[in-house]
Amino acid sequence: MSENYDCIIVGAGPAGLAAALYTSRDRLKTLVLEKFMPGGQINNTDRIENYPGIERIDGPGLIEQLQKQAQTFGAEIKTGGEVTGLEKLKDGKIAVHCDKDKHIARTVILAPGSDYRKLGVPGEDEFRGSGVSYCGTCDAPFFKGKHVVAVGGGNTAVEETLHIAKFAEKVTMIHRRDEFRAARILAEELLQKANEPNSNLIIKYSTIATAIQGEGKVQSVKLKNVKSNKEEDYACDGVFVFVGMEPNTGFLKGFVELTEQEFIKCDCAYLRTNVPGVFVAGDCRIGAAMQLATAVGDGVVAAMMLKQYFRDPNWWNEPVTDVLQPGGW
Repeated sequence: MSENYDCIIVGAGPAGLAAALYTSRDRLKTLVLEKFMPGGQINNTDRIENYPGIERIDGPGLIEQLQKQAQTFGAEIKTGGEVTGLEKLKDGKIAVHCDKDKHIARTVILAPGSDYRKLGVPGEDEFRGSGVSYCGTCDAPFFKGKHVVAVGGGNTAVEETLHIAKFAEKVTMIHRRDEFRAARILAEELLQKANEPNSNLIIKYSTIATAIQGEGKVQSVKLKNVKSNKEEDYACDGVFVFVGMEPNTGFLKGFVELTEQEFIKCDCAYLRTNVPGVFVAGDCRIGAAMQLATAVGDGVVAAMMLKQYFRDPNWWNEPVTDVLQPGGW
């Protein structure tokens, strides 16, 4: 059975709920579809201290407030149904197919989010939030004076490790190869930091983590040298994992343009995809900062831009310019 909406939002994380707040407050008939429960990966965060204006809150608490705000203005939120595909109809509307239902909307905002790629080792899931983290920008301050292990070798891994080193007493960075994949300028900065006298940064090449261990919290990580096969139990207070992100975009293949890593392509100013009427917001898009505040900002931008599309559908094909001024909505 199909029902018509002004806007369907796929995903009820911070980006999706922020978009729903804005569209529903503008009296647009809005449906939010969520596979599991509202919140996404932010539900795994027990301390948020870097969201502007809020001194401290946990992930579920913030999502509860966002959800209530959106529903107050009439947003409809459906959970427990997986979106299996989208289809552009002849009249220009978009059909959103779910397990059993089909919904039709004038516009769609894609906000399915992404998941941190995991190491897949024993203890990783057990200690998530109790010493295992995937975001140095978010969690580094909680490890002030501690010893942590950082895993990865790309740009994000290097940047985040340098950030963590500003807080932790000691940071051991491990990488499975004998050189970093990060941009040369970043790798050089990391090596310079590690080579400083009395540096708190140690680098272990050709090394992987095979287990994260502890009682109630992280106390050590089992390391293995991939060349010698030598193993050791390495004492630490936390493990930061920076081995990439996996966007939740498998259901979009063949509908919108994706990168090789399956992030959604868009123009980062207006958040338009290559399909007219379909916007994107949050961690699933190219250029995303992977932060709570920017995900919420994306949701707001997408919701505002779809009104421009309603006014002038031909705007979709216009290049990004500075014609649209703040306050002109």
